[in-house]
Amino acid sequence: MLVTAEKITKCYNNKVLINEASVYVSEESKIGIIGANGTGKSTLLKIMARLEAPDSGIVTKHASICIGYLSQDPVLNEESTVLEQVLGGASDEQKQLQEYEAKRILNKLGIVRFDEKITHLSGGQKKRVALASVLITPCEMLVLDEPTNHLDNDMIAWLENYLIKYTGAIIMVTHDRYFLDRVVSRIIEIDHGNVYEYEANYSRYLELKTQREEMEIGSARKRQSLLRRELEWISRGVRARGTKSKSRLQRFEELNEKSAEDTQKLSLNSVSTRLGKKTIEINAVSKGFGDKLLIKDFDHIIARDARIGIVGKNGCGKTTLLNMISGRLLPDTGNIVFGETVKVGYFSQGCEDMDSSIRVIDYIKSFAEYIMTVDGSLSASQMLEKFLFSPDLQWNTIGRLSGGEKRRLFLLSVIMGAPNILLFDEPTNDLDIETLIILEEYLEKFNGAVVVVSHDRYFLDKVVDLIFEFETDGTIKKRLGGYSDYITERTFDSIKPKSDQKKKPPNKGRNVSATPQKARFTFKEQRDFEMIDGEIALLEQNLRETEEKVIIHMSDYEKLQQLLALKERLEKDLNEKTERWFYLHELAEKIAAQEVKK
Repeated sequence: MLVTAEKITKCYNNKVLINEASVYVSEESKIGIIGANGTGKSTLLKIMARLEAPDSGIVTKHASICIGYLSQDPVLNEESTVLEQVLGGASDEQKQLQEYEAKRILNKLGIVRFDEKITHLSGGQKKRVALASVLITPCEMLVLDEPTNHLDNDMIAWLENYLIKYTGAIIMVTHDRYFLDRVVSRIIEIDHGNVYEYEANYSRYLELKTQREEMEIGSARKRQSLLRRELEWISRGVRARGTKSKSRLQRFEELNEKSAEDTQKLSLNSVSTRLGKKTIEINAVSKGFGDKLLIKDFDHIIARDARIGIVGKNGCGKTTLLNMISGRLLPDTGNIVFGETVKVGYFSQGCEDMDSSIRVIDYIKSFAEYIMTVDGSLSASQMLEKFLFSPDLQWNTIGRLSGGEKRRLFLLSVIMGAPNILLFDEPTNDLDIETLIILEEYLEKFNGAVVVVSHDRYFLDKVVDLIFEFETDGTIKKRLGGYSDYITERTFDSIKPKSDQKKKPPNKGRNVSATPQKARFTFKEQRDFEMIDGEIALLEQNLRETEEKVIIHMSDYEKLQQLLALKERLEKDLNEKTERWFYLHELAEKIAAQEVKK
């Protein structure tokens, strides 16, 4: 065991976050912590990293181990350069050995100016520098709080592979469900102060949690039956004196509180204003800052029921495009025309309009005191309760909320405006998984258009059916489908032979008429064409069998890692074979077309 926490309890503002929980981290553990915002996930990480003490209980760390900790909001030395910050804890000898690796990791995380002062970096860049600093430091255990925030999709894929191969222990908080599925082999869920452990990745956790909740439903039915009997006893007006009567009254109150606690779930109803035929037309817009052109001659008409995802590297212009669609920013050239009925709701990255001194209820009332929903007219207070803000919490100031609670409050403020076109800029940052699932279901039923910038691959797969991909020259490519479809198509584009770009024969002063080259199979291509269907079928069968074995061997860490590695190889081979299949069948169609012409 590297770190053990036994029967720890932690309270904050009279709220019990963790109640007599025990957590153990052994060598090579890969643990993901999940739970609703404000339940104590970051607090548990700090306790396991020995940065914060529990109110009660014992935390023990193996004497010789080093722990690398990534804070959700890291504090860096503003006067240091990027490279100095990353190598700050190393000796001069270690710095020489680690400098190349530090630069490699920084480059993977999109930081290429190693001499840049920390004070000149954006918040997202600082988080990536802090992540590089943690990864470069030799340690036996990584404690990571939201490591995927501020990373683009390619960076997340790189970090995912890095942590899969990491030989030490990992305990982390992340809301990236694909990341949890592929990296961790154990899930810790915090729910109302209780800690539940599952020997599983995210997919298996969903199955096991469903089983647990089904058992709890049975227990709840028994509790409701007992509650009814207690209510009948109280309703009869028993006047008996003594401890027996008092204890039954106390038991009734406890059962009643438990029942209310179990039913407290976030719920979202589709709320929007009617949207006419004309929505938003983007006409040949371009936008740049200084010498950098971000968006070049982009055209699009947003359909009334559009579901659009925007992807690209950090700094490429994704937020700039959203700001232009929202009307906050004007294009340099071209124009954007808004329909008369368009009402935009913009869920931006930061909660920039939130005054920390304002009470939660007053903040929401500033947007609307009442709103019409499918359940009828609901007050600001009732909507807050639907968003898990209890009456007591509603009278708190915004400054006392956790980061995730502020984001949930900001999301409610957007919905209270009843928009018919929703713009989301990184909506999955700081929102817990339960809120994300509810938001995804809400967007499925939302009667309007949705445009979202996100690095969350799972969220994009569930929500969008059209991808805008930013290219390096400022052009934006449109691709049909969700994120996984986009990755498949992008991979195919990168390996597809460019038959239309064949070299012309050199003209040495003579008039040479270029004759189109006939499409035909080479010997190897002909052989591959005949065998590839069977090879793909075999790979798919092997992949299915391996996925079944992964579920069976969840508790055997060594076997699980072997199976996950095999699964990754099979998926890679299957992708390559599929791309080969597309190429060969495209070539076969061209050959067939030539034969028809004859």
